[in-house]
Amino acid sequence: MRLSTNQVYPVIWHNDSVSLIDQTRLPNEYTFVEIHRSEDMARAIKTMIVRGAPAIGMAAAYGMYLGAREIQTSDRHEFLQHLDKVAQMLRSTRPTAVNLYWAISRMMKAAYETLGTVEDIKQTLLQTAQAINAEDLQTCQTIGDNGLAVLPTTPEKLTLLTHCNAGALATSGALGVVRSAWREGRLERLFAGETRPRLQGAKLTTWECVQQGIPVTLITDNMVAHCMKQGLIHAVVVGADRVAANGDTANKIGTYSVAIAAKAHNIPFFVAAPFSTVDFELADGSKIPIEERDPREIYQVGDTILTPAGVDFYNPAFDVTPAELITAIITENGAIAPGELVKSQLKQVA
Repeated sequence: MRLSTNQVYPVIWHNDSVSLIDQTRLPNEYTFVEIHRSEDMARAIKTMIVRGAPAIGMAAAYGMYLGAREIQTSDRHEFLQHLDKVAQMLRSTRPTAVNLYWAISRMMKAAYETLGTVEDIKQTLLQTAQAINAEDLQTCQTIGDNGLAVLPTTPEKLTLLTHCNAGALATSGALGVVRSAWREGRLERLFAGETRPRLQGAKLTTWECVQQGIPVTLITDNMVAHCMKQGLIHAVVVGADRVAANGDTANKIGTYSVAIAAKAHNIPFFVAAPFSTVDFELADGSKIPIEERDPREIYQVGDTILTPAGVDFYNPAFDVTPAELITAIITENGAIAPGELVKSQLKQVA
C-alpha cells in the first residue's frame, strides 16, 4: 500500500506485523506499538491503543490473520475450529462497535469459502484484511466529499462542532467531512468538545487538526449549548460506533446531549460513518449494547483520586442519539436520511 506522507494511519501492515499508533499516549507522545499475536491485538483494542469503530474493524481483521498464523495444523476442520475461537476472543473486546463484528464476519466468511490448503486460507485472510484496510481509506475520502455536499450553504465559511474523535485515527468519519470542508475553503474553524472521561476530543481531535493545519478550538463538553446560543456553531458532525436500522445511533457518551442542544438551536446534526456501521439486524437503538468501562476513568486522573471514599460510579462509554435528532447519516453511498437506511440497503442488494 502506498501511504501519503501527510496522512495519519492508525493501522499499518508492515514487515509481517501490525503497527498501531498508541492513541493512549497522544498528544504528548507519537509512538507506535508492534503487534505480532492475536492476543496482543485483542488487548490493544480493549485498552483503546486503537479506537474508533472503523479502525477497530481493520485491527480486528489483522488480528484474525495473526491468530490464523498461530494455528499449527494442516487439518482444515481443526483449523477453522481454532479460528472461530480467535474470532470469539476478538469479538469480546468492544461490544458496541459493530465494525468489529462486521470485519470478523467477513474474515470468517473468507476462510470458509477458500478452497485448498490451510496455507491457502491463511493467505486469503491476509489479503482480505489488507482489502478491508485499503477500502476504508477510500471510504474516508468519499464520506468527506459526500458530507461537504450537504453542509449548510451559508455562511460561506462554516464553524463546525464535533464530539469525540472520528478522524484519521479512527478512519472513516466526521473529520473526513472537516478535512474536505477545509480543503475547499468552506471551513472557518472546528470546535472540538473535550469528550470526558477519556478526553478523545482534547487529546486526539485537536492533535489531528494541529498536524493538518486546521484551526481548532477546544471547549469543555458543558459549553456546547452556550456556544450554540452565541451563534458560534453552524453544524455538528460526529461519528458512530453502531447505527440501528431505524437510524438511532450509538456514539461516544455525550453525543446525545449535543444532539438535543443542536435540535433546540435549529442546528443541523450529521452522523458520518461507513455504511458497514449500520446494523440492520437491530430494529432500533434500544437493542444496541452499551459498553461500561472501568470506573477509574472517571474518579482518577493520573495518580490523583478525585472523589472521596464511599462514592458509587457509573461509566457508560456510549449513548444513543434517536434518529429524529439526526439530519442525515453521511456514508460512502451518500447522505441518507435516517428513515431511508433500509431502502438504501435494498437498493444496494438489488
